[in-house]
Amino acid sequence: QVQLVESGGGLVQSGGSLRLSCLVSGGTFTYYAMGWFRQAPGKEREFVSAISRSGNFIDHSDSVKGRFFISRDSAKKTVYLEMNSLKPEDTAVYYCAVRRTILTHTPTRGNDFWGQATWGQGTQVTVSS
Repeated sequence: QVQLVESGGGLVQSGGSLRLSCLVSGGTFTYYAMGWFRQAPGKEREFVSAISRSGNFIDHSDSVKGRFFISRDSAKKTVYLEMNSLKPEDTAVYYCAVRRTILTHTPTRGNDFWGQATWGQGTQVTVSS
């Protein structure tokens, strides 16, 4: 059974940076597409970033493109989300998700794919103005 543990969240000033990590245990890491989502208070969960099984393809939402970068390290079985130029509107609980797939490119952003993913417990990111 796959389990995910996120870390790296915290409180940061506007313009600052954080790096989130998601450690994957169980299963075969290279079989999984991985993604990051976030949920702010009173809002629905939204897609942030995704990375393909190989790591060769990535996808970022328009709201974070150019500021966030997703990557993965197979040796460490970890996926990362490097977040730069943080804004107060980035404040949310960030969740890591993983799903086994045969897709070689990044999957779609919606529940048609991620609805069957395994999710982490979330890590809080708070950006102060």
